Amino acid sequence: MDILALLPAFGGVLWTIIAFVIALSVIVAIHEYGHYIVGRWSGIHAEVFSLGFGPVLWSRMDGRGTKWQIALLPFGGYVKFLGDANAASAPDGEAVAGMTAADRRRTMLGAPLWARTATVAAGPIFNFVLSIGIFSAIAMSQGSVRVPLTVGEMAAIPTVHDLRAGDEVVAINGVALPDYHDPAFNKLIADLPRITTLPWTVRRDGAEIAVTGPYPMPPLVHQLSPQSAAVAIEMKPGDVITAIDGGAIASFAELKEAVERAEGRPLLLTVWRDGAEMEFALVPKRVDEPQAGGGFRTSWRIGIMGGMVFTPAADWAGPRQALMAGVAGTWEIMRGSVSGLWHMVTGAISSCNMSGPLGIAEVSGQMAAQGPTNFIYFIGVLSAAVGLLNLFPVPVLDGGHLVFYAYEAVTGRAPGERALQILMTLGLTLILSMMLFALFNDIFCP
Repeated sequence: MDILALLPAFGGVLWTIIAFVIALSVIVAIHEYGHYIVGRWSGIHAEVFSLGFGPVLWSRMDGRGTKWQIALLPFGGYVKFLGDANAASAPDGEAVAGMTAADRRRTMLGAPLWARTATVAAGPIFNFVLSIGIFSAIAMSQGSVRVPLTVGEMAAIPTVHDLRAGDEVVAINGVALPDYHDPAFNKLIADLPRITTLPWTVRRDGAEIAVTGPYPMPPLVHQLSPQSAAVAIEMKPGDVITAIDGGAIASFAELKEAVERAEGRPLLLTVWRDGAEMEFALVPKRVDEPQAGGGFRTSWRIGIMGGMVFTPAADWAGPRQALMAGVAGTWEIMRGSVSGLWHMVTGAISSCNMSGPLGIAEVSGQMAAQGPTNFIYFIGVLSAAVGLLNLFPVPVLDGGHLVFYAYEAVTGRAPGERALQILMTLGLTLILSMMLFALFNDIFCP
């Protein structure tokens, strides 16, 4: 066996593991810190703050008597409060019963209802805050597209043209350019002749001039979808697809149409990369895509996201605009997650859309390989999904505890300890079953 031949594959697996551990550790740390800090503010004492499970690799005791530790298995974490029997926050009734009134107040079981509710809800809320912060920061860094549309950084493409950075676009193919965010902009692009070069009118150095420009949305790879056919054959951002099955194409729309017409048939792509042409054979995958109006649509895709032939110049986005984008992005992740789960339960879409730890790890590595911005964005997406998952009304999860507290608020008494133990066992069984099902999907789904 050639050991050296295995090194690239081993490096890829190692990179995937590292990316997954980093993403998960950030999300878990934020989630558990939410529980910890709000519990502390509410007068509830945390005995242990653990990142990971199993044997402890490192620990220290702070001045407040909380043990901070990192454990061997980086697949979660927990805060163990005073009076908890275990990491799942099941109460230790016997231990709490023997405490003084002052010490009992510092436990989850003995704290007022408002303090327990705030402490439990803080974990998911901190996940949502992390997502909003990430999406807002990305929106602020990317800015708002300048008006009029101005050429920023040009992509490297095989087409010879005269477009330059700094050109203000006035018209394409003789049609005045509408605002970039106006639906009429997309209609203009769709109505253009699908040829590699077109006449552009631009404002350069204060004067309007006619230049030869490329098709504005060529079959250029801007980004790759994780776990897609394009990722499997190692296509890269910046690749330009010049032909499909020997037939030349000039627009991204032609690429999309050809993939959909093939309906899963293998395709031969001719790709221009760094001045050289190469060929890739790939098989489109059937995917369930969320729609803007709700629901899902099943389509054939190869996992390539396109865009403009240049990066539009942008102006700085203000905090309010960025925050609105962050909130909207987080809400869309939550809405899409609930919709996807519902459609899987009802059988409207394939259950293979549910990924387990292996699938999430694979996506982590692929997003990290596409650059820090994409990886940070993925952390934001995963954080919103984790926050939402923890709000599900399942015992063991935060949402289950909140249901118990709601019951207590309505009836004036907490559920009995025996009932809690049974419900916790059922909840744990459900969660483990879902994890096994998701792991099955990771292994056996195409």
